[in-house]
Amino acid sequence: MVSHLDRYREIAETLARHGLGVLVGASGMERWLPFHKQIVRRTPLGQTYSTPVHLRLALEELGPTFVKLGQLLSTRSDLLSPAYLRELSSLQDALSPVPAAVVEELVRVELGAPPQTAFAAFDLTPLASASIGQAHAATLHDGTEVVVKVRRPGVVERIEEDLEILQNLAAQADRRWADAADYDLPGLAEEFARTLRGELDYLAEGRNAERFAANFLDNPGVHIPRVHWETTTSRVLTLERIRGLKVSDLPGLDAAGIDRPALAARAAEVAAQMIFNDGFFHADPHPGNLFIEPDGRIGLIDFGMVGVVDADLRERLGVLLVALTRKDPHRIASALGHLTSGQAQVDHAGLAADLVPVIDLYDGRSLAEVPVGRLIREVLAIMRRRHLQLPRETSLLMKMVVMTEGMGLSLDPDFHLGEVIGPYAQRLVVSRYSPTAVAHHLAEAGVDALELATQLPGQLRRLQAMLDAGGPEVHLRAEELEPLVGRLETIVQRVVFGAVAAAAIRGVAQVVTSDPDRRREWQLPMLGAGLGTAGSLAAYLGWSSRRRR
Repeated sequence: MVSHLDRYREIAETLARHGLGVLVGASGMERWLPFHKQIVRRTPLGQTYSTPVHLRLALEELGPTFVKLGQLLSTRSDLLSPAYLRELSSLQDALSPVPAAVVEELVRVELGAPPQTAFAAFDLTPLASASIGQAHAATLHDGTEVVVKVRRPGVVERIEEDLEILQNLAAQADRRWADAADYDLPGLAEEFARTLRGELDYLAEGRNAERFAANFLDNPGVHIPRVHWETTTSRVLTLERIRGLKVSDLPGLDAAGIDRPALAARAAEVAAQMIFNDGFFHADPHPGNLFIEPDGRIGLIDFGMVGVVDADLRERLGVLLVALTRKDPHRIASALGHLTSGQAQVDHAGLAADLVPVIDLYDGRSLAEVPVGRLIREVLAIMRRRHLQLPRETSLLMKMVVMTEGMGLSLDPDFHLGEVIGPYAQRLVVSRYSPTAVAHHLAEAGVDALELATQLPGQLRRLQAMLDAGGPEVHLRAEELEPLVGRLETIVQRVVFGAVAAAAIRGVAQVVTSDPDRRREWQLPMLGAGLGTAGSLAAYLGWSSRRRR
């Protein structure tokens, strides 16, 4: 294995050889180049490569860590232009197979027996060989066909060294590169390290598979392979083998009598369930990871990269969907601002102005008729121009939605993703104004309001104490602050409680007026809530005024 110093030099020379000197300079790696000179970009005779192609070639040359980095960047439409995304999406991490003797020894160490003993049959010729591991066909002693994934020896050590180097380079670039102020480069490097380490652990991938299996337990149209834990470790993963046609094999699907439009709709339903119901989604649904079995079931494989839609992200998506349904560019800009991460400041007015042409994409259309993929690409292009960065889960989610729509259109040119996910999105919007959600938001707002109302007088009293102790000279006597504090306390509390009440009335009113059936259902509860809120507010204001007097 090359030394740490040699690895820095290898990275610098590879990037420079492909004409990527800007990356060398930004990360401070020019000192590793001979005489600090940039190496001239070399291409095969008679060929001309674009910069995105050179970036892909450089990442492939640098090995597993950098291939995975490129694959992750291919999901970041908020960071890279379409030309780079297309090229990085075609990254190949196929390597020469691990020698059979090495595979035998690894299985023996991990499972306590050679593969010929641990399994009834084990094919030492791999089905596929990639940068992190390779897959072998095998058969359990009970006759079950399985696929055994074996991690390459030494790959963890190499990746850990590369991750350390990448984090060091990100820290250097964050200090040296002027444009880095718009991005959290150390944060991106740390995020990538966490993602890649998760893919290295086959136990984690097995747990992901079991979680998907539990989520789709009641869906007979989805097949998640069973994990065979008795022959699984962190370096060896044994999964039930799924046989079928690749979803991209259109002639094969037609020959098998598969209804492609129906298949496109079912695949989109699977994606919608993952996002809106389960909050746990397959983050790499490319055609190689989906198989269509003879009975039409959708088989999913490869669970190393997953995404999570937690309560906070679900809330933010709900806010964005509400803004989209109202076609309000200012609300959409505000919702996108709350979705962003990184260090760039959000210019809400400018962002709203940029979004006006995007809104025209679905003007006069319902949520189900929106061209989802195009809408996402247009929004991400605006965010990229404004150097606005999305968190990992959000970017993975958007990439997954775009890939799902692309797969649906390849199966059925008349496919509309919005028709499938529209009802799910609508339920998410409505759930924001359900009685439970309204009560939750009111409770949170009430706690924040009470905290503000109780803290402000204390802050003013500390100011009074500071003035009494000889603080900054002002034209106001300390004893004059006491009535001011009292009046401010009353004003703040009244304003806060008034805002809470107004928010409650407005939120409930929006729900009620959006649906005639819901209006009838809410008449009595809303009347009671309104009278209760008004009475409580009046009683509080009267009591606070009397108390103050």
